[in-house]
Amino acid sequence: MTNLTNLDFVVLDITGKNYLTWVVDVNIYLGAGNLGETIKEENIASSQDQAKVMIFIRCHLDEGLKSEYLTVEDLLALWKTLRNRYNHQKTMILPRALYEWIHLRIQDFKSVAEYNSAMFKISSQMKLCGETITEEDMLEKTFTTFHASNLPLQQ
Repeated sequence: MTNLTNLDFVVLDITGKNYLTWVVDVNIYLGAGNLGETIKEENIASSQDQAKVMIFIRCHLDEGLKSEYLTVEDLLALWKTLRNRYNHQKTMILPRALYEWIHLRIQDFKSVAEYNSAMFKISSQMKLCGETITEEDMLEKTFTTFHASNLPLQQ
């Protein structure tokens, strides 16, 4: 973490619409720097490591969020506050993703590439929300949405 001011990923939007991906990005980045423990309960991280992570997280917050949480000096308190504020995104994203998964049909797309892109987007959203989507599920979804004239391909 030599250069903390470089934005390695998108800042957390004040609306929270990118919260789930932001959390994944933060966890990956902190894990790569051996700082992942700093945002966990009862951690034994040094105050220097906690300060580094606090600076890093604040650099990846929308300006409005920075202003709102200006007085929060405890890293864990900031992390929990953001989680309490935005973690409800799962309850908003999952139903939409499930609906899109149910109504996903290969014949609704002009190309297989477009279908695959949509399928992977939906499955990624479901995985972010804790749902398990396997490759078998994706294959089964694709096969069951083939047009009846393509039934030999399915088998």
